[in-house]
Amino acid sequence: MSAWGEGERYDRGAARIAEIDGDAPQRRQEGYRVLAEVAPDLPRFAIEFAYGDIHSRPGLDAARRELVIIGVLIALGDTERQLTSHLVSGLNMGLKPQEVVEAVLQALPYAGFPRTINAMSVVRRVLEERGELPLPPC
Repeated sequence: MSAWGEGERYDRGAARIAEIDGDAPQRRQEGYRVLAEVAPDLPRFAIEFAYGDIHSRPGLDAARRELVIIGVLIALGDTERQLTSHLVSGLNMGLKPQEVVEAVLQALPYAGFPRTINAMSVVRRVLEERGELPLPPC
């Protein structure tokens, strides 16, 4: 049993998180640990619903699913922590850095310059941390 929950939905969600986080689950786990200090049920809700129910659905592969999430997070704005996490997950699931950059550029006419520029700054930081900069020219 985890510190946050148990059951089929929780187990399915935890397995999905382990799959998309690859070798670096510490960022997400630290975020959940901090949340649990003030709202103990919130990590369980995220794991069961977002990952156990939604992420685990058939129909989209993990990389495409992450592209959708990245687009939504850009449009919402003020989601740097979540955007960082899903950029890492998307890259772990096979997205290429150039695909991520292009996806962020696609948000420009819909989300506007401030949100797109902020998102691209997060992309740059993630790619730099992964040693994937500079990108080759298109």
